[in-house]
Amino acid sequence: MSHAKAWDKDYRSRGRLWGGGVKDLPELPAGCSVLEMGCGSGKTLAGLAGRARRVIGLDISVQALRLCRPCGPKIDLILGDACRLPFPSESFDAVFAFHVTGHLLLAGRHALAREAARVLKLGGRLLFREFGAEDMRAKKGQEVERGTFRRKEGIITHYFTEAEAMVLFGDLEPICVCTHRWRLRVKGRDLMRSEVKAVFLKT
Repeated sequence: MSHAKAWDKDYRSRGRLWGGGVKDLPELPAGCSVLEMGCGSGKTLAGLAGRARRVIGLDISVQALRLCRPCGPKIDLILGDACRLPFPSESFDAVFAFHVTGHLLLAGRHALAREAARVLKLGGRLLFREFGAEDMRAKKGQEVERGTFRRKEGIITHYFTEAEAMVLFGDLEPICVCTHRWRLRVKGRDLMRSEVKAVFLKT
């Protein structure tokens, strides 16, 4: 099953997979233009609505974009591949890559990183979040590349270290790179969740 078809199937069967909103989004300068790569069902887009002059959400899944429609009339939705962005160079002041990079194989991750750097304006920022190598779901499923696992439904996830994130976005200057860890209680057990967060600057 192709990458896009696996996500279409997932969104078709489960709808909005993740509830709530993203509460810890950074401040954005007035009049900025923002791209979210892999916007999914609109969780981050909902938080970006009204905070920028121009907001574009891009996703490879048409089913995901259909679920984004309630995010707001001032958000543009585009069906496309984050590895081959349909935008001119230096188009955006900020690019959000939240839980999209990790759903690609190594070659795709490098292509996404190049495209993110290309479409950022000088002085623009890339905001990155992915599950960390310590996460409770790491090593679950079939390992298809080192640190990358495929679940039964065909979706792949790579679990990052901070060093991997810095190398991947080596064309940009790291402003901050850290790992956020928290405990999640599941069936009486405390399990580790882990997320690598980073901000990179185009200089």
